[in-house]
Amino acid sequence: MLARRTAIGTLVRAPVLRDPWIGRAVLAAIIALLLLLSFFPERHRGVVTLTPTDPNSLGLSGTLGQLGALNSVFGNQAAVEVALKIGRSVSVRESVAKQLHLMDRLHFESRIAMHRWLEKKMTIRSLRGGIVQIETMNRDPVLAKELVGAYASAIQAELAKVSRRQTEYKRDVLVQLVTEASERLARARGAYDTFRLRSRYANPESSIEAIGSQVPRIQANIRAKEVELNAARQFATDDNMSVRQILAELGALRSQLAAAEATNPTQRDSVGRAVAASTQAERLERELKIAQALYDSYMRYLEGTSVEDLTSTASVRLLEQPFVDTERQINWGPLAAAIALFLLWGAMEFYRLRPPVGERMIVRET
Repeated sequence: MLARRTAIGTLVRAPVLRDPWIGRAVLAAIIALLLLLSFFPERHRGVVTLTPTDPNSLGLSGTLGQLGALNSVFGNQAAVEVALKIGRSVSVRESVAKQLHLMDRLHFESRIAMHRWLEKKMTIRSLRGGIVQIETMNRDPVLAKELVGAYASAIQAELAKVSRRQTEYKRDVLVQLVTEASERLARARGAYDTFRLRSRYANPESSIEAIGSQVPRIQANIRAKEVELNAARQFATDDNMSVRQILAELGALRSQLAAAEATNPTQRDSVGRAVAASTQAERLERELKIAQALYDSYMRYLEGTSVEDLTSTASVRLLEQPFVDTERQINWGPLAAAIALFLLWGAMEFYRLRPPVGERMIVRET
């Protein structure tokens, strides 16, 4: 019973490879051709690197943080993912094709074929540190450089469109908020002015303080008059004209004190009125300050959207301008085939030197 023939044995006994020297010549020629194809035709690697922009470098961190901008943090993974998604979109490929006139330049049969070619040739990936790299391999170094440059410009333009759409939406919301805050401010200011007119207090705070301070002043005047009365009684009776005048002034001061200490809020220049007026004035002033603060805040954010529009194209920062790598690019497919064929050649030579026991006689005969 004959031994089962191995795959290497089958190759060794193939018609072309049966003669060792002819087989070696054929394998050497194929390997040489594959090695030649590994370096020729020469391919060039075009590269560009970019990264999301840091808002702090633009002086907009406060406004953009409050409004929830897309590019909130330098190297933010979400921003990188957005850049990668947009870079692989159909709109970017259309923009690149229009910018470089690829349909006429490379003579594609259809736009679908052009999109497939771009999708196959262009590599967009993220690196460490929130860096996005765009690269391509092409025999034409000028085209390779133009392709990566056009992709970088298209990604920047698309991200700017997204930023402007987002800013427009935020502006609409802020305009509505500013309108509502303006109406609230007008109502609060009107209520405060109405209170001042009704209470006859041009400056409620100072007027209320004056009412509150008159009680200690009247009490001090009463004590002074009482001292003066006691001194006058040392030399005259109550029927004396000077003593009677002091008594009248003392009675008037006590009447003023009683009126000032009244708790009735309707009585003018009384403690009760001062308390009621101060409570209402504080409430109206507080509402006015809140309305003013909201209006000022919304106005500041609304002004910030104008700055966002001006800096929308700064959503991406180029780290390296488009360039063609100076390192020689190797076609790894033919090189891998050459290495595999060389290993197969070595296995065949080893088979000829030391064939399996069952196949030695066959090899000798051949």
